[in-house]
Amino acid sequence: MGCACSTKNGSPMQVLKDEHRVIERVLDAMEVQLPRPVDAEFFRQAIDFLRNFADGCHHAKEEEELFPVLESVGIPREHGPIGCMLNEHEMGRAFIRVIDANIDAAAQGDATAASTLRQAAAGYIQLLRQHIDKEDNVLFVMADRALGPHEQELMRTAFARADGASSCSSKHQYYVNLADELARKSA
Repeated sequence: MGCACSTKNGSPMQVLKDEHRVIERVLDAMEVQLPRPVDAEFFRQAIDFLRNFADGCHHAKEEEELFPVLESVGIPREHGPIGCMLNEHEMGRAFIRVIDANIDAAAQGDATAASTLRQAAAGYIQLLRQHIDKEDNVLFVMADRALGPHEQELMRTAFARADGASSCSSKHQYYVNLADELARKSA
């Protein structure tokens, strides 16, 4: 399917929304896998994607670039939308750790590990779907209203710098392709 994600195309918020669409493909694939026998390779690849693309690239842009700029223009962190998003990022990381810790035992037939993995995966999927909805329809709308053309350009530059300074840039297409592959495996 490819990805329209690019700091060269559209607003910074559109870049993040495009990345959300890639993440949703993996969430969809995970959801299809839940009732099936645990496929260790599938879940290892999903964890790789979630840690390195969803968290390492996407959440890093939000946490290191977007959220500080939003705070500087008056959108609150504490008791506000930024704090909520940061808390949900941490909750997602905790779910990922549980899934990862149970893959091998679940794949070898341990019913308790399989149940724990499925519960954590279902929790993660639900959390991320709600999180993405809040960002797309509330936080990013606020950001587009709060950030003028100058701040938008600074954000676009910051995203490009973040992509260039991390493994994001060199692996972005790899992870987009991996999302597509996971979707195909689950079809």
